[in-house]
Amino acid sequence: MKPPQPPPLPPPCSVTIVTEHSSSSSSSPSISPATTSDMWNYIWIPFLLSLMKEVSSANAASESKIFLRSASVAGLTSSCPAPDPKLNYRPIIGILSHPGDGASGRLNNATNASYIAASYVKFVESAGARVIPLIYNEPSEVLQSKLNLINGVIFTGGWAKTGLYLDVVDRIFKQVLKKNDAGDHFPLLAICLGFELLTMIVSKNNEILESFSASDQASTLQFMKNINVEGTLFQRFPPELLAKMSTECLVMQNHKFGISPETFQGNMELCSFFKILTTSVDENNEVYVSTVQSKSYPVTAVQWHPEKNAFEWGLSMIPHSDDAVQVTQHVANFFVSEARKSYNRPPTKEVLDNLIYNFSPTYCGYAGKGYDEVYIFTDKIARM
Repeated sequence: MKPPQPPPLPPPCSVTIVTEHSSSSSSSPSISPATTSDMWNYIWIPFLLSLMKEVSSANAASESKIFLRSASVAGLTSSCPAPDPKLNYRPIIGILSHPGDGASGRLNNATNASYIAASYVKFVESAGARVIPLIYNEPSEVLQSKLNLINGVIFTGGWAKTGLYLDVVDRIFKQVLKKNDAGDHFPLLAICLGFELLTMIVSKNNEILESFSASDQASTLQFMKNINVEGTLFQRFPPELLAKMSTECLVMQNHKFGISPETFQGNMELCSFFKILTTSVDENNEVYVSTVQSKSYPVTAVQWHPEKNAFEWGLSMIPHSDDAVQVTQHVANFFVSEARKSYNRPPTKEVLDNLIYNFSPTYCGYAGKGYDEVYIFTDKIARM
């Protein structure tokens, strides 16, 4: 005898109507055969849905187990490869302070005040390094002791081109060369004013700079013909970003002085020490050298501001697009990667005593121009 079979399901989208029939014998509604079919629907459909979920969960668990077995077969473990002993994974960068307070005396008008814009500090930190401030007018022995604690130097933007500041830049630059000659890979990044000062120092001509109109201007970078970016500031840039830098305004210029390619190439000292990587054009379509790199030392100078794209908001023309911020990050990554090659491993206590974390930045962005934050230093330096 065959087991009883469930009734067939009704056709899709069918509608079953139950009506009431009056009778002299009973006032109760009668149930049609279609109503019995609906009852089976209520039982079977949830059952089928539940069964499908169980099968789906079983398949997912099976796939997960297969993945884990594959990982085990591949020999993966929880251990990590040992770090490269030749690299310094705790690099320290020295940033040279600049005369003034960075706000035309609105924050501190002391004659001995100097400052570092916080954007340079953030720039360094974004690539995995810490900062020790090199206060330009502190005693020379103190400055020298700080140079022994660091793995690279940044010369910032600004205006000072004479007197003590120029002398200190010259002295530190010679120390950078000396450290490299002694075998320590010790990089230097000179930005804007830093570019101009190195141009003056290397050329041995304090009058070599020319006037340009590039204040608060975003610009392109035009790469020299057949330039090889390997080993340069641009080596980590994706090819598509390098291409965009020649056609889109992704770098920030803010200077009134510079040097033309003709003047640069006409100076034997500059040509012997540096190679030109890029040029740019000012508001009057005058061409100036915008990026150079030493032929023999890890020394790079840029007339533009790589730190501003990601960390400054006071100037209206600073580019803040995704590509522009990538420019900031790639430059920072390159410079700090160079500093990791330094073998200098200073005592931890001395480093901690001199880090910029011992000082508090001052917010000055409410003025709507210039820098957003600055670290200000005087003879009586207020620590946090």
